[in-house]
Amino acid sequence: MEYTHIKPETDGNVGILTLDRPSKFNAINHGLLFEIEHYFDTLPDAIGAVVIRSSGQHFCAGLDLLEHSMRDAAGAMHECRLWHRIFDKIEYGSVPVVAAMNGGVLGGGMELAMTAHIRVSQQDTFYELPEGRRAIFVGGGATVRVGRIIGASRMMEMMLTGRRYGAEQGLQLGLAHYVEPNGTAFDKAMELARRVTENAPLSNYMMVQAITRINDMSASDGFFAESLAAAIAQSSPEARAGMEAFLTKTGKRDNQ
Repeated sequence: MEYTHIKPETDGNVGILTLDRPSKFNAINHGLLFEIEHYFDTLPDAIGAVVIRSSGQHFCAGLDLLEHSMRDAAGAMHECRLWHRIFDKIEYGSVPVVAAMNGGVLGGGMELAMTAHIRVSQQDTFYELPEGRRAIFVGGGATVRVGRIIGASRMMEMMLTGRRYGAEQGLQLGLAHYVEPNGTAFDKAMELARRVTENAPLSNYMMVQAITRINDMSASDGFFAESLAAAIAQSSPEARAGMEAFLTKTGKRDNQ
């Protein structure tokens, strides 16, 4: 596929996906969605983590309203399901994903950012769910992903009032895990992505695949699923080597 809305790059074993519609504040249209899907569907085996960032002053302005205004009810519903399918490929993909967020993280852009397993913001980052003030409703997974992070009540208030949260508030709410100085979110994201790739690939895969799903299960089902994930993860050669190094005191302690 020839990419026109994203710019893919590689730095060692870290993939970099740049949203590249700066004149539209990286608003999400059909073309951008399909390019994101193709990128994750064809991710090389050598890539151990992906960083999602954006070009321009804003991470993502959300849904491209020009496309949305041309859809009827059935078309809008099918489009929502398309977003769900593609965003699942990020959250439940083969490798951990780090989001480097700058400027506005709005509506569908917030839905995209929350698919990432690690989220880095900077001082100019802000968050909004403006759909309610525009007489529409979220459709890219916010009621699940954003609601899971900040709670249904707080999400409802955001939508009802159009409330904007700044970078520090987003950190406190869990929308981001780090807040960096302006212009440095990507550098921090790359640092974290490289750190993540030092883990055993199977361990990373189980964390990406299992933790969120287990959190949605009953306690009884979650405990059982956890035991399966633990059994699978410890079967890798890296796990055996790590345990042997720990037992023989040859491994390095990691206190960070």
